[in-house]
Amino acid sequence: MKAMCIDENRNFVWRDVGACECHDEFDVKLKVEACAINRADLMQRAGIYAPPEGWPLWPGLECAGEVLEAPAGGRFKPGDKVCALLGGGGYAEEVVVPEGMCIPVPKGFEIWEAAGIPEVYATAYLNLKLVGEIKKGETFFINGGEGGLGVACIQLAKHVFGTKVIAQVASDENGEFCRKIGADIVVNRFKDDLVEVLNANPVDVAVDPVGGPLMGKCIAGMNMLGRWISLASMAGPETTIDVNLLWRKNLRIIGSTLRRRSPEEKTQILQGLVDEVWPAFEARKFAPFIHKVMPIAEVTEAQAILERGENRGKVVLLLH
Repeated sequence: MKAMCIDENRNFVWRDVGACECHDEFDVKLKVEACAINRADLMQRAGIYAPPEGWPLWPGLECAGEVLEAPAGGRFKPGDKVCALLGGGGYAEEVVVPEGMCIPVPKGFEIWEAAGIPEVYATAYLNLKLVGEIKKGETFFINGGEGGLGVACIQLAKHVFGTKVIAQVASDENGEFCRKIGADIVVNRFKDDLVEVLNANPVDVAVDPVGGPLMGKCIAGMNMLGRWISLASMAGPETTIDVNLLWRKNLRIIGSTLRRRSPEEKTQILQGLVDEVWPAFEARKFAPFIHKVMPIAEVTEAQAILERGENRGKVVLLLH
């Protein structure tokens, strides 16, 4: 089979990588029809985010396609359409994944829509429900509301968990987009004072892939028992925090990642996602917002869309 590999010059090369084989009786083998791009893929291409042990060296954290092989007596059979959460390897014609990390394509969804579900919606569900322990009526903040993860967090926080939603975005146009999908308050990072907005609207749960110098000032304005969840540091790894506020307000600052969790943990997360979110998907209360669908041969330009910050929602690559 062929996969989109990264060469020594950090360029993509579509080349033969050998046969794709199931490793044990609990594996599912998929024919990949579509895969979605995530920022972790960009980090991997830059050489700063290696895949977990046991996963392919080429990128791809989520895909959708057709089951080719499945465990006897398992949940899936050859011919089923599924989407899958991966530790890597989605930019390829085929992929092998533990059965528990496969979930059915929601009824009525196109395969390219389904490819944009597993990584961002599992990340959103993990951090809102399991890590953030979000409750109805609380106030939620997402830093980067227009991206794939931001869209998923806004949709789940508003339409599944019933919270007030604040989103920081990169433009007024992106702000209007986020309002349409459920944000109550939007903050333009280039024009508005984020600290002032959050002080006026104290946050209970925050999901933050940005970090940087403002992070400490934003945490200071949280509600009692606030939970600030750090996923990455796109604005830089350093900030200043008044640690006295942590015990005065009983605040929690939590580092969280999905990729490094075990298959067993990911199986639990995905099952919760299916139980709580699939009914809303299949009723079309909301869906992944797909910014653009492109052939996998255009992967370099597809990643550049994320690098330039142009996307609203997901960029998806088609293989078939």
